[in-house]
Amino acid sequence: MDRQKQRMTLMAAAMLVPLTAACGNEKADSGSGSVRAERPVTGVRWSVDSVTADGRTHKAPTGAHVTIDKGRAEGSYGCNKFGADATVDGDRIRLSKTMSTEMACENKPMEFEETLARTLSDREFKARVDGDRLTLTTDQGDTVRLTKAEDAPLSGTKWTVTTPRTDGRAHLTFDEKKGTVSGSLGCNKVNAEATVRDGDITLGRPSTTRMMCEDSLMSDEKTLLRLFDGKLKYGVDHQTLTLTSENGTSVRAVAER
Repeated sequence: MDRQKQRMTLMAAAMLVPLTAACGNEKADSGSGSVRAERPVTGVRWSVDSVTADGRTHKAPTGAHVTIDKGRAEGSYGCNKFGADATVDGDRIRLSKTMSTEMACENKPMEFEETLARTLSDREFKARVDGDRLTLTTDQGDTVRLTKAEDAPLSGTKWTVTTPRTDGRAHLTFDEKKGTVSGSLGCNKVNAEATVRDGDITLGRPSTTRMMCEDSLMSDEKTLLRLFDGKLKYGVDHQTLTLTSENGTSVRAVAER
């Protein structure tokens, strides 16, 4: 009889193990908003919405962002770029050894920049994810609010060419519905057919105006013309577009806001 009771006790204990684990998982997934596998913080570009420090909330300028990945945090305060070592442990994030550039930018709220830099430098945060929003809170109550940054759409976005350098004069806009691309090569206007499919863009023969400009612009224009009448690989990373032709020509452009 004692052996039978012992056997039944062991069976009951064995059954309790998976039930306890299940309850634990259910609690972890109950919507607490803490960092979990299905709501990642790392590998995501987060746009900064605001920072609250010393009881004051400062709205972020366009361009302020943070990305945490592979033990590093990198981003921009709005003007200056920064980098730091990053440790993620559950819902705790620790930034250390923070370094940044020291540029002075016009038309940027430097008070915000200084506040965000001070808040993010060598601090530990509790991270809370709610959908596409991330909140970082220090033990002192300072808070950084961020939103997951989406990639700019290829179609309908005015892409200003940065490589080669054309002083912001060269730009392209794709229209997937019409199957066209139009814009400027830096000096002359350009139009062509454009078919977008499976990560490729097939450009037709370009139609351009025939103005003459300074030699540097005409040289860059020739580079851009090598993109046309062929197939390109393209990729969009947040606000940056990369176009690479089969002949090896590579062009980068940024979304104009």
